[in-house]
Amino acid sequence: MQEKVTQILSEYGLECKLLATLGCLLVASVYGLRWRKRRWIRRRMEQERKRRETSMELMQEAVQNFHKLNPGVDSGNILSLTLLELTEKLKDGSLSPESVLYSYAEKALELNHDLNCVTVFLLDYEAQLKELRDKEKGPLYGVPISIKENIGYQGHPSTCGLVQYLDELEKEDSVIVKVLKKQGAVVFAKTNVPQALMCYETSNPIYGHTLNPHNRTKGAAGSSGGEGALIGGQGSILGIGTDIGGSIRLPSSFCGIAGFKSTASRLSLRGVRLCVDGMTAVPFCLGPMARDVDSLVLSMKALWCDELFRLDPNVPPIYFNEEIYSSTKPLRIGYYEEDGYFQVNPSMRRVLLETKQLLEDSGHKLIPFSPPRVDYVNGLFWKQLFGDGGMTLQDKFKNNIVDPNLQEGVLLCNMPVMVKRILSFILRPIYPRIANAVYAAIGARSVRDHWKDQISQQEYQAEFLSEWRKLNLDVVLCPMLGPAFNTGYPGKILAPLSSTLLYNVLDFPAGTLTVGSVTAEDEEELKHYRGYSNDPWDKLYKKAVEGGVGLPLSVQCASLPHQDELCLRLMKEIQTLSSRHKKR
Repeated sequence: MQEKVTQILSEYGLECKLLATLGCLLVASVYGLRWRKRRWIRRRMEQERKRRETSMELMQEAVQNFHKLNPGVDSGNILSLTLLELTEKLKDGSLSPESVLYSYAEKALELNHDLNCVTVFLLDYEAQLKELRDKEKGPLYGVPISIKENIGYQGHPSTCGLVQYLDELEKEDSVIVKVLKKQGAVVFAKTNVPQALMCYETSNPIYGHTLNPHNRTKGAAGSSGGEGALIGGQGSILGIGTDIGGSIRLPSSFCGIAGFKSTASRLSLRGVRLCVDGMTAVPFCLGPMARDVDSLVLSMKALWCDELFRLDPNVPPIYFNEEIYSSTKPLRIGYYEEDGYFQVNPSMRRVLLETKQLLEDSGHKLIPFSPPRVDYVNGLFWKQLFGDGGMTLQDKFKNNIVDPNLQEGVLLCNMPVMVKRILSFILRPIYPRIANAVYAAIGARSVRDHWKDQISQQEYQAEFLSEWRKLNLDVVLCPMLGPAFNTGYPGKILAPLSSTLLYNVLDFPAGTLTVGSVTAEDEEELKHYRGYSNDPWDKLYKKAVEGGVGLPLSVQCASLPHQDELCLRLMKEIQTLSSRHKKR
């Protein structure tokens, strides 16, 4: 090494053994620091894996002991109950909270072995069960609930798959967990997420890769992918996820369940770790994930309560409006097959049009609706997310082993601004969508520019609302991304997210539910898919959804801010009509 350094110095006319020696020491120290840091990362990750395995072993032991003492418990029957049926049996005493918890824990252990969806079992469940005996039976009495890994739980880290957070143990439960416990729920597991919550492929170096419960070659989406896989495989009956660009709705669609993101301000984020600290332009929000819409409704009724409003006064004290939800008045429903930015595949279009027809046949008014300038709103979304040029995300990944699914995104964050400008300029004539995404990653050049972006977002919200008002719409029915992707593709394709991120930028409540599955005819038609731009994103998307026969397909519903119950009403109507249609 010293000879090499001497040679480099001599090229600049600095032939000095002392300088060469100092140069060697400097290079060696830099490499030494990197090696020591990487060694520390691997050692800390290994410690977390052991902690995780210990929680699995202890839960397995507890399940076995319970079944030895209670051989008559029919776990299969318990798992087959809907949430409404389960809560009734828990309240009337025909099922005990213990029998329900251990039945779900047993299934979760089995699923985790195949899918890798649970990050840790929360071993204070016995204390939670004990507390239930002294409490009034709330609406979620005895219901085992799972939560996404970034939702704070006392004594556990909320890592988001990032090693620097492993030692930051939560000093208290997040507000949402406190409310769940107050309402009688038993929080028993945390579920896997993508690294930094920045991909719709659930994978990170600490906890690994989560697979789809319906097909192991497919992913579970993200960022609430662990929740989607666990609930979709019947290892949990109700879970809480977070959403900033579709992170509840995408896993729900891929895993064949129902998911709902509320108006952002109606649920508390206190104690929840965000993906980009300080970024508020596109609101981060919470929401439930479950097997059916009835479960989502029950959970929202339970969450919008006095305890929530007491713990977080920033949440408006608005209770569930039963009158709106239970109304039978026909709805004026806007619908669109495509948004003009991303072309849906044949199976997505088919289930959307089938759902539209079912609603029309039942007496609702279906009105064609074109969301304005979706290409523009996609640029706004990424520009807000990378408002600081990606510096916050750079800091998060600085001392981490980067997950393979995020390599391209992290590379983009680390690119100098000038390189992003040049790359965007080169790509624009041939791949304008990709060029716009690269340009958006530059972020704002100044605080003033950032404020201008926020004004642009507000102006877009007003423009969208104006189009909505012109048609006097109650709700909107729109495509939902699906079926589940083959693993490895989400980190390479951003265009399909337009179907979900639109409603994050608008802060409209939105939900998704399963209405069908991919047929052999859909798969045959997919061969002719070209997309709008015929760019790398379109070509990769076609490969991503290949081999999807039998996988779940969903539709998406949205309503105006603070009209969450109206969105849930449309979802319930679709669920009822779809179920009747399948029976016929």
